[in-house]
Amino acid sequence: MASPLRVVLVDDHPMVLEGLKAMLARRAGEIRIVGQASNSDEAFRVVGDLRPDVVVLDVRLGQDSGLDVCHRLIARDPACRVVFLTVYDDEQYLFQALRAGAVGYLLKRVDGRQLVEHLKAVRAGEIVIDAALAGRATASAARLAAGEFWPGAHLGLTQRESEVLSLMVAGHHNRAIAARLVVGEETVKSHVSSIYRKLEVSDRSTAVASALREGLFH
Repeated sequence: MASPLRVVLVDDHPMVLEGLKAMLARRAGEIRIVGQASNSDEAFRVVGDLRPDVVVLDVRLGQDSGLDVCHRLIARDPACRVVFLTVYDDEQYLFQALRAGAVGYLLKRVDGRQLVEHLKAVRAGEIVIDAALAGRATASAARLAAGEFWPGAHLGLTQRESEVLSLMVAGHHNRAIAARLVVGEETVKSHVSSIYRKLEVSDRSTAVASALREGLFH
């Protein structure tokens, strides 16, 4: 028999961590939780020390991006296997996760038996994706290839992030963007941060320059 799968859980919600541990404890012969983390710094330390078979990671870690954590974990150790377990039922996040090097993207509606089977499949070298999301992602990929999406979709931008970026290019600041889109200024700031991450830039002017260079807006 194969040895139990060694897993590190990374989630910023203590109740989620405890719930996952309780759910997976019923399959102790197949899976062993060897560590956990609630933020990026803890994740790098725990994964580096324990070198688990699989890291189960959320897309958001408080103010941190799980996508960035995934990218950095794999940059440090290309053999690291990362599976996202999240509430974000969005094919754009799936595409970003796969680009970051993840080998799985599952939704938190998964039950314990399914989760264990998915993680065992990952150890065997497979890529696992929530079935319903995979179907939508296939359709989205076909539409993306046909150029039917919004500007920046091929860079991983969501439709709302594309709208925010277009207003940034037009010279609007966060407060004006919030008013135009009828959302809170903090929501706009969150979108701007996500845009920076996806375009791999660190400030507003470089984001605008990148958008213009890519020909996203005319």
